[in-house]
Formats: sequence, structure tokens, C-alpha cells
Amino acid sequence: MSTANQPELQSAAVPEDSGGQMSFFEHLTELRKRIINSLLAVAIGAFIGVYISQHIIGLILRPMLKALHDAGLQERLVYTHPAAYLNLIIMLGLYLGIVLASPVVLYQVWLFVAPALYRHERGVVVMFVGSSVLLFLAGISFGYFFTLPYILHFLVSFKGPVEPMISINEYFDLILMILLGLGIVFELPILIFFLSLFGIVTPQFLWKNFRYAILIISIVAAIVTPTPDAMTMLIFMAPMVGLYFVGIGVSAAVVRKRRRRDLPNAAGGQT
Repeated sequence: MSTANQPELQSAAVPEDSGGQMSFFEHLTELRKRIINSLLAVAIGAFIGVYISQHIIGLILRPMLKALHDAGLQERLVYTHPAAYLNLIIMLGLYLGIVLASPVVLYQVWLFVAPALYRHERGVVVMFVGSSVLLFLAGISFGYFFTLPYILHFLVSFKGPVEPMISINEYFDLILMILLGLGIVFELPILIFFLSLFGIVTPQFLWKNFRYAILIISIVAAIVTPTPDAMTMLIFMAPMVGLYFVGIGVSAAVVRKRRRRDLPNAAGGQT
């Protein structure tokens, strides 16, 4: 065999870069390092979050105060325990700290898993991390600017013969449930993306079972919705249905790309 062809044969035999190989104890050491770095980032983020939480509380209270103003009620919230407001500042600071530290935490996760991935899989992970953060923030924004004002106006409209005395801690629990729930709901296209990537669902399957998806979406909306009225439930359902159709498009793109990648392999096998 000619020696001129040996470099070509060697390069053809080299598999796609899949990262370095590590022993079990090296994996444990690397995992401990990433966990420590993530915890340090969360601690620093929480310290900053507690410092700025007193300024963020005004932003959180704005929808509730506006709902009280529109209902002709006194614009104030109360706390019923001496340490309630301090606990609220600390809890809000912790949540803000997690949000502030999330890029560092995701980067640490990336540093841990990247060496074990193929080159094309690393691109998928980067897209997954970026899309997850953007969709989660989009869900929170939708809840704050659209869903939350309607729900609060609906709730305070039932005044009756008594005047409401709203606890700031209970109000914080309510908006946390709404915003966090919508943030998770907006991750639906990411879930469909990975189900399609592993061949569990296809766009044809998703379209064929659309009516069952509507049923599941209705049940989820009924559980997450804090009020019994149908309008609030529809407000929760509308983005979920829209995201389901986005997921169908994402699934179609994944299937199309997989078929395009498999065609050369099939043609090579036939030759």
C-alpha cells in the first residue's frame, strides 16, 4: 500500500472529537469543583440580592397597588409578624441571588459536561442553555405585565361589605406561584425539542394528538390558575397553546435536520 494514502486513511479513521477521558475519581474532583464554584456564585449573588431587594420590592408591589387604586381601596399592604418584612427581604434576596448567579452556574455545568460531548452535541447544549434562560424570562415577563394585573384586578373586585387587608408575604407567595409557574410553562418548546431529538415524538404525532394536548393544557391551567374564573384560565391557556404550536415547528426542524444528516449515511451504506 502506498504510504501517500496512509495519512488520508488515518484521518478518516479518527472519530469525531468526543472530549477527554477522565477516571471516576477525576470526575468526582471535577464535580466537587463545579459545585463549590456554583455555591460561591449563589452566595455572592444572594448577598447582592439582599442588598438590592429593598429597591426591587417597590417593583413587585406596583401591580397590587395599582389594582387597589383602581378598585378605590387604600393603597397599602401589611405584615402580621414582627419578622415578616425582614424574612421577605431575605427570601427575595435569595431568589434574586439565584437569578444573578444562574449564568455562572450554567457555565459551571457546561464546563463539567462539555469534555464528554461531541462537537455537534456541544452546540446543542449551548442552544439549550440560551433558549431556556430566554424562555423562562419571557414567561416571567408575560406573567408580570399581562397575567398578574388581570388576576389582581379580578381578586380585589370582590370587595363586599369589608375592606381587604392584604399581607405582603401572602402576596409575595401568590406572585411567586404565578411567575414561576409561567416561567416553567414557557419551557415547553425545549421539552418538545429534546423529545424530538431522541425520537420520542414527531411533528405528525404532536399534530395528531392536539386535542389531547389541549386537555392536558386545560388541566395544568386549572391547577396553576389561582382564581376560579374561566377568563383567567384562558389567559394561562393561550400562551401554552401558542407554545405547543411553536414546539410542533421545533419538532419539524429537528426531524428535517436528522433526515438530512441520515441521507448521506444511507447513500454510503448502499454503495
